[in-house]
Amino acid sequence: MSIESNLRRVNETIAQAAERAGRAPSDVRLIGVSKTVGRREVDEAYAAGLRDFGENRVQDAKAKFTPPLPPDATLHLIGYLQTNKAKDAAALFDYVHSIDRLAIIEALNTRAAQLEKRLKVLVQVNIAGEEQKHGCEPEEAAGLVRAASECSQLEVVGLMTIAPLSATAEETRPVFRGLRELRDRLAESTGLALPELSMGMTNDYAVAIEEGATMIRVGRAIFQS
Repeated sequence: MSIESNLRRVNETIAQAAERAGRAPSDVRLIGVSKTVGRREVDEAYAAGLRDFGENRVQDAKAKFTPPLPPDATLHLIGYLQTNKAKDAAALFDYVHSIDRLAIIEALNTRAAQLEKRLKVLVQVNIAGEEQKHGCEPEEAAGLVRAASECSQLEVVGLMTIAPLSATAEETRPVFRGLRELRDRLAESTGLALPELSMGMTNDYAVAIEEGATMIRVGRAIFQS
């Protein structure tokens, strides 16, 4: 299967899941997780219509996106961010999904200010409570959302989570529902819109859409032949 046909199939699944949830497919932003492929595959996906790309590691993305993609493409950092990589992350990415501690909020704000750039960020929450996963505890999310919202160069736009690997996609539903409910509570308590819910990957993105995902992070279903 080609990347173009893979994208077509993923978009069909998005449309079906959105319809089941009474939502418009355009409400869901498809982020192609390009961490396992090179620039050739990225360019092929761009030519097929994909405009959002997600990377886990700053240094890999820096190499892959030099020269940069056309200006209508958007880059998302979806992996753990070390504080010493904040400068490159602020320069390269449009969105950072993995805000999980105060130190990285402060580092990104400082670096973005030096670049005179406003950066969109999401707070990563470990809804499932997995010890091996990054992300703040649910009860810590409010403080991080407030801290990011007070930074001049950061725009906190929502929450992100990574669901556990499960035997069936349906088993991930409580995790996605939990993130949506947490977002709703935070939006009410902080007065911030927090429109974005970044959740769902190749194995479970349809369920994530049914539970309110506005950003899904899909790699294998797009780039695997």
